[in-house]
Amino acid sequence: MYLTAPWWRSAVIYQVYIRSFADGNGDGIGDIAGLRTRLPYLKSLGVDAIWINPWYKSPMADHGYDVADFRDIDPLFGTLTDAERLIEEAHAHGIRVIPDLVPNHTSDQHAWFQAALRAGPDSPERARYVFRPGRGPGGSEPPNDWVSCFGGPAWTRLPDGDWYLHLFAPEQPDLNWQHSEVREEFESILRFWFSRGVDGFRIDVAHGLIKHPELPDLPPRAEPAVVGPLTRRDEIHPHLDHPHWDRDEVHEIYRAWRKVADEFPGERSFVAEAWADTPERLAAYVRADGLHTAFNFDFLMCGWDAKDLRAVVDDSLAMLGAVGAPATWVLSNHDVMRHPSRYGRTPARSWTVDARYEPEGPLDLALGVRRARAAALLMLALPGGAYVYQGEELGLPEVEDLPESALQDPIWERSGHTDRGRDGCRVPIPWSGVTAPYGFGAGAGPWLPQPDDWADLSVEAQTADPAAMLELYRTALRVRRAHPALGDGTMTWRDAPEGVLSFSREPGFVCVVNLSTEPYELPGHSALLVSSGPLEGGVLAPDQAVWLTV
Repeated sequence: MYLTAPWWRSAVIYQVYIRSFADGNGDGIGDIAGLRTRLPYLKSLGVDAIWINPWYKSPMADHGYDVADFRDIDPLFGTLTDAERLIEEAHAHGIRVIPDLVPNHTSDQHAWFQAALRAGPDSPERARYVFRPGRGPGGSEPPNDWVSCFGGPAWTRLPDGDWYLHLFAPEQPDLNWQHSEVREEFESILRFWFSRGVDGFRIDVAHGLIKHPELPDLPPRAEPAVVGPLTRRDEIHPHLDHPHWDRDEVHEIYRAWRKVADEFPGERSFVAEAWADTPERLAAYVRADGLHTAFNFDFLMCGWDAKDLRAVVDDSLAMLGAVGAPATWVLSNHDVMRHPSRYGRTPARSWTVDARYEPEGPLDLALGVRRARAAALLMLALPGGAYVYQGEELGLPEVEDLPESALQDPIWERSGHTDRGRDGCRVPIPWSGVTAPYGFGAGAGPWLPQPDDWADLSVEAQTADPAAMLELYRTALRVRRAHPALGDGTMTWRDAPEGVLSFSREPGFVCVVNLSTEPYELPGHSALLVSSGPLEGGVLAPDQAVWLTV
C-alpha cells in the first residue's frame, strides 16, 4: 500500500506520565527538565516516540486533564520554552513527541468558563459549554440521569439556577462541540503545537465529544441470556445509540483535524483514546480521512487466555485492515492496573469497556511477571504499532497498598472512598539507588510514595542483567527495529495445540506463546531471536514466549 510506510504504522511509543517520570527541580513532581535528562535512556531503550500526558497550565484537579490554557505549560512542569527545547532535543535523539490533547472539556478555571459564569443563563459565553435548566420543581433536579465517570451525577448547579455538564469532575465542564467557536479554537490549538514541532497528539476521550442534542436519559443495557467464556463483546454489549459516547457525528470533527495535520510536513499523526462497543465501531475512527490510529483496548482488557487473545487479534486486524489502518497494541496505561498485577491473579480474566477492572484473589507476582514478559513479546510481534507505559519495561507491579492519606485521584473522593482510583499505577518510577526516591529526584519526597522493595526494579539495577525485564525489552525492541518481518504488515497463524499461540510473519519469523499449563516443544527453527525466559531442551514452559527464525 505504501512505498515507504509512515512511521506511525509501526511505531513503538513510550508513554510518559510526566509527574511520575523524572523530577528535575527537586519538588517531588516529575517535569520537563527531568524528562530532558532521561532522553538518552529512552533512546537506549529503542522507542520511536514519546506520548506525554497533559503538561498544560492547570489547577490539577485531575492531574492536568483539567486544562486552563492549552497554549501554555503549567509551572509545575516548566515553561513553554522548556517544552520547545524538549521537542528539539528529542528529535535530535531520533524520538518524536506526541502531547496529550483534552478536547472533551476544559478546567473550570479556563477563561471561557469563567466568562460563562459571569455572563449568566442563555448567554453566548455559555453556549460554548453544555448548560441547561434543571428538571422538577424550580429546576432543582439535574437535566437528565447522566453520571460522572468519577462517580456521582454529571451535573452541577450554579447559584443562578443553570446546570452544567461534566462527564468527569465538576472542575471539568464539558465543551459544546456543536458550537463553531469550539471547533475553530481546537484547530487553532493544533496549529499552535504543530508549528512548534510536535509530531502528533493523543486525543483524550476521543469518543465523547458529541452529545445527543436532546440530552435524553441513559438507555438500559440488554444482557444476553447466556454468557460463555468466548461470548463476543458485541454480543454482551451490542452497540446502542448512546447519548454521549461514540456518536457518529464525532467523525466530522476528526476529518477536519486530519486536514490540519496534513498541512504540516513530517507525517504528523493522531492516536485516539476511543472506547467503542465493537471493533467495527473503533475502526470508524481510523478511516483514511480520519484519525491515524486508535488504542486497542480490547487487547489490554483481554485476560490471559489463548482463545480470547486470538479472537481479539483476529477481530482487530480484520476490522482495522478493512479501512487500511494499522493496529495499535497496548498492555497498560495510567488509567488501569499494571498488567503484571492483572496477570498475577487466577483467573487473569477479561473485563469490558463499561466496567472498571477489579482484582480478584491473591496476587502471585512471580506468575504475573512471567506472563508479562511473554505478553511483551506477543505484543511487539503483532502487526502494527505498540505503546509501552513507563515502568512497564521495568516490570513494575501495581502499588496496591498506598495509604489512604496518600491517594490523590479524584475518583477516591468522588466515590465516597469506595474506589481507590488510579494512583497505584502512577507511582514515580525507580531509576537508581537502594532507597526511595530511587533517583527520581533530589529534594522533596515523590508526590506518591514508592514501595520499600523497588531497589531491584530500578533502571540501574536492571541494566546489563540479561535476566531483567529491562534487558528483555531492550533486546526485543532492537530485534523488532532490525527485523524486516516486524512492525506493520500481515501475519499467519500456525497450527498449535490448545493454549498455545503460534504465528509467522514473512520473511522467516515465528512467535510462539505458551498460555497452557503444559510444556510445548518448539517447532523446527534455525535461530532463537528472543526468549521471555530460559529454555531447556527446546521446550517452551508455560507462560513463556519466544521469537524464532525459520
